[in-house]
Amino acid sequence: MDLVPLLWDLGFFVSHLRHLLLAVYLNNRIREYMHINQQNHNPRGAFAALIPQLQRAVADDGYHSPTPIQAQAIPHLIDGRDLLGCAQPGTGKTAAFVLPILHYLAQNKRSPAPSLPRVLVLVPTRELAVQIGESITRYGRHLRISHTVIFGGVNQNPQVIKLRRGPDIVVATPGRLLDLIQQRVVRLDNIEMFVLDEADRMLDMGFIPDIRKVISRLPANRQSLFFSATMSPEVITLAGSVTRDRVNISIAPQQPAVERIEQKVFFVGKQSKNPLPTSLNISAVF
Repeated sequence: MDLVPLLWDLGFFVSHLRHLLLAVYLNNRIREYMHINQQNHNPRGAFAALIPQLQRAVADDGYHSPTPIQAQAIPHLIDGRDLLGCAQPGTGKTAAFVLPILHYLAQNKRSPAPSLPRVLVLVPTRELAVQIGESITRYGRHLRISHTVIFGGVNQNPQVIKLRRGPDIVVATPGRLLDLIQQRVVRLDNIEMFVLDEADRMLDMGFIPDIRKVISRLPANRQSLFFSATMSPEVITLAGSVTRDRVNISIAPQQPAVERIEQKVFFVGKQSKNPLPTSLNISAVF
């Protein structure tokens, strides 16, 4: 009896069996990993109330549990309530209003209207405007929601072009916004959500007259969100002109900002002043 064909068939069978068992093993490991990964990315608390696209974006950034300001603010904002929030920078405040804004726009879609945004976020500085714009891009990456950021000190033409395309959200500093309103490049007739961020800095920088001009152009029927790091009497008075039947939220920092700053003094020669920061490898922790 010729055993060569039989041994060849047996070897072929064993080889296929090994590949089959390996495939089954890998498939089971992949299923186990996906199950664990899904559990780890399961949104908790206020994040669970967001639409799936936002839950996915939050999980993609490695966030699974909301910060205190997010946990308290998001449910009220989703319910359409006005809000006065007191929270320090670094508490997750930006996401506390950006996520509900995106949630609202995704569930209440409209055709874009040139120069008529639906959401206005008013901020004191261009740096903050850019930061909020980046947050909108990051959290809204699974949605078809448009936004633009406008501020002074740069050529206005690119901003004008974007406004005339009809963005859903405009993030703006007061001066440039009023300039473009006077030029009839943008109108606030269709604003459904209005956010005034860092109101205490607005007061310090003398923006109150400009803020009141902007507020006077907003429709009465809107949702208003007001955020500030401090609650002085002037801030509370301003909030009263912006919000109606509002929810008040105050998040006390675990440590005042000044106490979290570590200060050191280095005595160096003149020639070492420029290389020193690089050699220290200074990094910020947020």
